[in-house]
Amino acid sequence: MSLEMCILASGSSGNSIYIASNNTRVLIDAGLSAKQVAVRLEQIGVAPESINGICVSHEHGDHVAGIRVLQKRHRIPVYANAGTLNGIRRQPKSHEIAAKVFQTGAAFEIGDIAIEPFSVPHDAYEPVGFRLQAGGTRIGVVTDLGMGTALIREKLRGCQAIIVESNHDEDLLREAPRPWPLKQRIRSRQGHLSNIDAARLITDSATDALEHVFLAHLSSDCNTPDTAMRTVASQLRLDGLSHINLEISHAHQISTMWRPGMKHVGQASCLSAP
Repeated sequence: MSLEMCILASGSSGNSIYIASNNTRVLIDAGLSAKQVAVRLEQIGVAPESINGICVSHEHGDHVAGIRVLQKRHRIPVYANAGTLNGIRRQPKSHEIAAKVFQTGAAFEIGDIAIEPFSVPHDAYEPVGFRLQAGGTRIGVVTDLGMGTALIREKLRGCQAIIVESNHDEDLLREAPRPWPLKQRIRSRQGHLSNIDAARLITDSATDALEHVFLAHLSSDCNTPDTAMRTVASQLRLDGLSHINLEISHAHQISTMWRPGMKHVGQASCLSAP
């Protein structure tokens, strides 16, 4: 028994990740419309009604936009901690959402997948990352955070695949036509990781088990896929981590389907890129 994973969408316009074992299917967040989530699931041959649970990382709209309709239409259970649920229910119509409440730091199970939520620094009520495990496969998910912490590095160690935020290039953010307070929020310890920060978190967390890294939540105007890939790949080469495949996730298309031991070609094998 192992896990497979596909990023349905990643970016400020919406985030959702599909992770499945032999017997269980879950989503991490559902920040697209319910219709778009269904469309992207169908692209990988998965019916929305077969999803066994949606685990919510935090209450921001680009992570929860489709949850209410998905639950109402397909009766999908929703899992969130108390802080996130409080934040969700402050939004229009979201009081209708019924959620199973988990405790940050306490593992729980959906089917045969063990899920461990852990605290991350971000400007939300009670934001979390997740480590998911089935059989001998572990996947780590940290998509919105302002800095790496010892706890986050600990939870990512030993994972075969991780999804990590690589939100902005520091120079592009500095030059972007955005209000200064917004730039400061993004750069803060409760904001978002830069490409350099993402690279450092990966290298600090990597073990020989790590096969694949998805770079997630790229800013549309303060980053580019080429810039993120080049920055992170360069740091990983310097640190002798040439065994790791890198892949950019996108807002408007699904990623490859990752499974343990897969050999990727093309974009994902970029550690030799200039």
